[in-house]
Amino acid sequence: MVEELLVAAATVASVGAVYVAAAARIVKQYERGVVLRLGRLRGEPRTPGFTMVVPGVDRLHKVNMQIVTMPVPAQEGITRDNVTVRVDAVVYFKVVDASNAIIRVEDYRFAVSQMAQTSLRSIIGKSDLDDLLSNREKLNQGLELMIDSPAVDWGVSIDRVEIKDVSLPETMKRSMARQAEADRERRARIINADAELQVSKKLAEAAGVMSEQPAALQLRLLQTVVAVAAEKNSTLVLPFPVELLRFLERAQQPNEPQVPTPPPSGSSDAA
Repeated sequence: MVEELLVAAATVASVGAVYVAAAARIVKQYERGVVLRLGRLRGEPRTPGFTMVVPGVDRLHKVNMQIVTMPVPAQEGITRDNVTVRVDAVVYFKVVDASNAIIRVEDYRFAVSQMAQTSLRSIIGKSDLDDLLSNREKLNQGLELMIDSPAVDWGVSIDRVEIKDVSLPETMKRSMARQAEADRERRARIINADAELQVSKKLAEAAGVMSEQPAALQLRLLQTVVAVAAEKNSTLVLPFPVELLRFLERAQQPNEPQVPTPPPSGSSDAA
């Protein structure tokens, strides 16, 4: 009798161990467990840690709650200003409702990927080339809103969307390069003309000062001679002597009136 009881106890223990082994599940910290009992949703998702299910009746689906980084394949489209471009992006999203991610959509990753590609093509058609190149923050926000609207019902939250690269045809790249070069040349000419204007004003002021002080012209000539003489590989030839400048300077000065000297008084008396 005792042996039969021991055998029965061992059998029960074995069956219990097998049952526990078949029913035991481990849910990781970054996961949630969704239980379907006979095909129907059973309560709230299981929290991380050790949990039990009914073998053969319950089915546990583990859902990753981490942020998922999904690259969006490059999409080719025509912008609003009729330019063909290829744009690729990246989507950051996470599951916020594990039950809806299992019940509402067959494969939430595939659904988000297809929605991102469709939204990216739509953004390309609604935007100008300048917006794709320089105003990406606004386009990222619009793209995030377009993807997030249907993803809410799937238990998925879009964290961020970023446009990575915009590829242009070679002809468009050359045209933009020529445009940028022409713009830089235009600005260089404007700066050069402005510099010439300022120089001409300063030269006019210098000419006015030199006209008032003729000696300044001679000093300027001597400074020019010193500057040219500093170069050892040059020969200085003066077209006119410095004395000629002095003569011209004296000629420009007004002649002083000559006062006639009166004859001596003694000579008149003698006459």
